[in-house]
Amino acid sequence: MPTISMFYGILVLMYFRDNRRHHLPHIHVRYQGQEAAVSIEDGAVLDGVLPPKQLKMVQAWIEIHKEELLVDWELAVNGEDPFRIAPLQ
Repeated sequence: MPTISMFYGILVLMYFRDNRRHHLPHIHVRYQGQEAAVSIEDGAVLDGVLPPKQLKMVQAWIEIHKEELLVDWELAVNGEDPFRIAPLQ
């Protein structure tokens, strides 16, 4: 479960071979003990919960890095290490 980015106390992770439960490209986000699975395609929360402010930051970050995230998704689904992605600044 590699961490692919960190910003403002938010950890963004992508699990290996994680396409069974949600069946679409997504990331896992952790912030102060809360965790959510968030769709790469539209930023929707698939599972879990994040504070509204942090969710908005994650959604903005996804929009900026969508192409990189989709490449990382393919790597992770195939059991390969995803690349680190620049944080939100």
